[in-house]
Amino acid sequence: MARIRVSVLGPARLEVDGVPARLTPLTTRLLVRLVAAEGEPVPVRRLHRDVWALDDDGPRQSQRRRNEVQKRVLELRRALDPAQRGDAARVLRTEQSLAAPVPETAYRLVLGPEELDSSEFTDLVNSALLAAPASAADRLAAALALVRGRPLVEAGDEDFARPLVRRLAALHETARRQLIRSRMELGRHDLALPVAERMARERPDDQDVADLLGALRARLRERHGRELLRQPFPGGTDLVVVRGDLFDQADANLVVGFTDTFDTATEQDLVISRESVQGQLVQRLFGGERRLLDDRIQAGLRAFTPLRTERPQDKPRGRRVRYPLGTTVPLAVDGRRVFAVAYSRLGNDLVARSAPADLRASLDALWPAVARYGMYKPVAVALVGSGLARIVELDRTQLLLMIVESFAAHCRREPTTAPELRVVIRPADLERTDLSALGTYLRTSPPARALTGTSTDVGAGTGGQDTGAGAGEGGGAHGRR
Repeated sequence: MARIRVSVLGPARLEVDGVPARLTPLTTRLLVRLVAAEGEPVPVRRLHRDVWALDDDGPRQSQRRRNEVQKRVLELRRALDPAQRGDAARVLRTEQSLAAPVPETAYRLVLGPEELDSSEFTDLVNSALLAAPASAADRLAAALALVRGRPLVEAGDEDFARPLVRRLAALHETARRQLIRSRMELGRHDLALPVAERMARERPDDQDVADLLGALRARLRERHGRELLRQPFPGGTDLVVVRGDLFDQADANLVVGFTDTFDTATEQDLVISRESVQGQLVQRLFGGERRLLDDRIQAGLRAFTPLRTERPQDKPRGRRVRYPLGTTVPLAVDGRRVFAVAYSRLGNDLVARSAPADLRASLDALWPAVARYGMYKPVAVALVGSGLARIVELDRTQLLLMIVESFAAHCRREPTTAPELRVVIRPADLERTDLSALGTYLRTSPPARALTGTSTDVGAGTGGQDTGAGAGEGGGAHGRR
């Protein structure tokens, strides 16, 4: 049997074995008229009146009417069965109508749901209305994908087409509303939104649709919670900027900046401030057990070669062994990793100092460790360098751009580093961070361009003297990050 497909949810078309059939306008209108009969036989007299739009009941016209209809029926049958395998007789049947005073030839179009898009559409929607949300959403999406425009458009506003058109239009409206509800039940408000937006464009005066769209948008904003920005990177990674606390990101690996000596001592704030990220790390993730953190860091540092060791008389407090900037120690904590990365130098005067080039090099060295040890979890990082680490050449916006650029450059080489880079900005820092600059950068920078740290003015400096307010990441008695 030939694979016949008649489509009337939009401009009418006929395909046989996947090949479009060419029909004249009158034959196309005949096909639409037979579809509108919904499987019922249509007498020749009515077919001629509806297809040719002529109401000629004169006795001498009956033979001419019959000839004109039969000519178009023959054309349609040839289109339905180009290989002459007998499919035309199965699909387009000749019958006798006994309703009139005199028996009259009639034609009936018999198509299964898989052969007629409006029937398939109806079956999919009706079954979806009784299905569970996931099944309903799948069937409704498949049904709506069949719709290409106004149903039975070639029939215009003719009486013979009006009942089916109204029913299909009502079913289309039901399908869209139910698809929105199903996707909302599944928590996929992002997929429900385009459907609601299209309905609102088509029906600008429908208050119910407007209310539904407003509720969807509000739910999406609520879902984002503390998210300020979300942007996909090439390779399946998302960049997310959130407002909040680094240590509240319980589902993510964390990046914590250290000095080149990896000091952890916070006693009397003489080496590392208790308010610094390192100080918070001890309290928030290690239960105040500084020695436990210190032992884990020192165990990890055995894999690295130190740069040098300071003399006690030169650096009487804190650790004296220095490591290269960019040295990254992965620490296992509660099923995730904390990446301790050295990006500033702790002077013998216990003041942490760094520079844009130091930060960029440290970030570039960080991501390979994240890719290797991060177990493909989201990775969260604060605005490293924004506190008392003395990177005064860059403001918070430039620091944010540098983090993003460095990560993007690495992901082009290693796209499976992490499913998400999450930059966490403290609420107090938001007013000094221009997220629109990041949005512009993401919108205008080609994904494949080489990011070197000198583009978008990152590292060039703006003279900003933003030294933070004591909750950043580094420093000692004179400079607590």
